[in-house]
Amino acid sequence: MKYIIYILLGILQGFTEPLPISSSGHLFLFKNIFNTNMGQDLNFEIFVNFGSFLAILLIFWKDIVKLITSFFYYIFNKKKREKTKNDFKYCMLILIGSIPVGIMGALFKDKIETALTIKLLGVAFLITAISLFLVKNSKGTKEDKDITYKDAIIIGLLQMVALCPGISRSGTVLVGCLLCKLKREAALKYTFMLYFPVSIASMGLGILDFIETPASMSLLPSYLLGMIAAGIVTFFSYKWLSNLVKKGKLWKFSIYCVSLALFIFIYFR
Repeated sequence: MKYIIYILLGILQGFTEPLPISSSGHLFLFKNIFNTNMGQDLNFEIFVNFGSFLAILLIFWKDIVKLITSFFYYIFNKKKREKTKNDFKYCMLILIGSIPVGIMGALFKDKIETALTIKLLGVAFLITAISLFLVKNSKGTKEDKDITYKDAIIIGLLQMVALCPGISRSGTVLVGCLLCKLKREAALKYTFMLYFPVSIASMGLGILDFIETPASMSLLPSYLLGMIAAGIVTFFSYKWLSNLVKKGKLWKFSIYCVSLALFIFIYFR
């Protein structure tokens, strides 16, 4: 039974991680519905987040290798500087877009999470729903090469809002990209390029905590099962999201978030 619960939690994490519906918000809701801390086990979160990270890394592996290679070519190889300047700029856009949430997360993330209540989670889901609905008809004209540093700053500032569980990071960044007139495919790519710095930083901090409070060896099989489940489901969940974004159907997640908020307000009244 214990293994089944951890697998189900891994599936929940994997399904909600790429989608604009907040994975952390769903785990917090799970904790409150079932009156358990299992979904908020720090060591378990590290494992399932790593599973999701590996899945997204697999999807964008070619893009990441190309960007990293071009970044160093631009710096150290003058002959290839012109050819790699667009990729170098894109790397800088990722860096700039990640700085605001990095600073805010380091200073206030723990305080934000401890201040969260179930009613505030309902409000957060409503905010996510409204923001997704506002861009339901957005198409945009900007390709990857057309993203400006101003766009990156605006999107980066919006990403800070997603530190609050219930306000989806991918949803907030997607909305920011679409408001900055990026094409849907370009918006989706930049959203998940920004996922990597945030995820790596979070996992790094999590590993430090894990070293201080290592998991019981008896729980490691459960954690590994949850991680595998999260990775597999994340892969297919992203593919589903990609199709919906390209078809301009983000508004479907808006309906889901409104329904979830209403459930919270009624169930926990």
